[in-house]
Amino acid sequence: MPKTAYIVQAARTAAGRHKGALRNVHPVTLGSSLLNGLVDKVPSLDPALVDDVVFGCVSQAGENAFNLARQCVLSSKLPETVPGTTVDRQCGSSQQALHFAAQAVMSGTQDIVIAGGVESMTRVPMGSNMPKSLGAPNDDNIKARYNTSAGAFSQFIGAEMMHVKYGIGREAMDAFAARSHARAAAATAEGRFASEIIGLNGHDKEGNEIWFDKDEGIREGTTPEKLAGLDSLIQMGMLKPVEGGTQEGVITAGNASQMSDGAAGLLVCNEEGLKKLGSDVTPLAMIHSLALAANDPVIMLSAPIPATEKVLATAGLSMNDIDLYEVNEAFAVVPMAWAQEMGADEDKLNVNGGACALGHPLGATGAKLMTTLVHELVRQEKKYGLLSICEGGGTANATIVERC
Repeated sequence: MPKTAYIVQAARTAAGRHKGALRNVHPVTLGSSLLNGLVDKVPSLDPALVDDVVFGCVSQAGENAFNLARQCVLSSKLPETVPGTTVDRQCGSSQQALHFAAQAVMSGTQDIVIAGGVESMTRVPMGSNMPKSLGAPNDDNIKARYNTSAGAFSQFIGAEMMHVKYGIGREAMDAFAARSHARAAAATAEGRFASEIIGLNGHDKEGNEIWFDKDEGIREGTTPEKLAGLDSLIQMGMLKPVEGGTQEGVITAGNASQMSDGAAGLLVCNEEGLKKLGSDVTPLAMIHSLALAANDPVIMLSAPIPATEKVLATAGLSMNDIDLYEVNEAFAVVPMAWAQEMGADEDKLNVNGGACALGHPLGATGAKLMTTLVHELVRQEKKYGLLSICEGGGTANATIVERC
């Protein structure tokens, strides 16, 4: 009989801005600090009983290379007998890590797994794993199939294409992004992130050591009018206009996610794992349903829509049954298009802000958003939460959790 996958604990570091407070922290140290903090949150856990650590990471090069998850284990208080493996499903990597962990404990092949992710976009910049000297990902078959000469598909072009396909303009995107900052600022001021953030040592602008436990990218007081003054990527000469789009473009640094550094993780157990932890441990939530979907890799960013449709069908639920949604703000247009197509209530969407304000540490984002989602379900005493993330290559994960 299939077992149940429970999320016993969930934690994350605060997100550091690109070249910000976490700039001097090795990504392995980020991951091991997260592992240590997560283990500390469950005092009854014997670290030797962890069957595996599954971490997501996108730019697996340099300091992120050589199986980052295992390196994080070796840098942490976990014993060396705990294995680790690293996953790349692009921006959904740590959500996929959670899926793998859930599938492992549901099958009974493992009882206690830590799922999560790490990314230091400061120390290992985006694209570091694709040096031009080693060629590009698209082969001749892909180029012929999609009538392109590009060596790789661009998420930035995809975002401009989303604007055209779903009829969402610059003004609306800027308003959404400003709201993201406002919600994140309110959540921080009210202490809503306190239970989920694990602090660690960082450095201020002058290089002094500080205790870092607050998300660094939030711009309190940001307005749509301020964001409207930013040049688009097309105006900056980084992109060319897309077919059907405006000549000036709509995607800016203000209505897109922030590059950031951080780590996040979740302790996942089945019934046998819970017994090993003892009767005093109450899980935060359980995994209700998992789904994957894939569609056009050129537009790339719309797959959360079919992934959500699939996970709802699997769960036998409707959008009206879901109390809270987290849809990654890779670009503001992504959750906006998702909400438009799914008929979602935006008052339930990214209620504590999203990646426009809180950052998008690539391989850590799925676990980061799930951490915020389960803690918010507990805080609000709500039942169902849904997470979906757009991913490079036109794929998406979707996960429904139920508060315990």
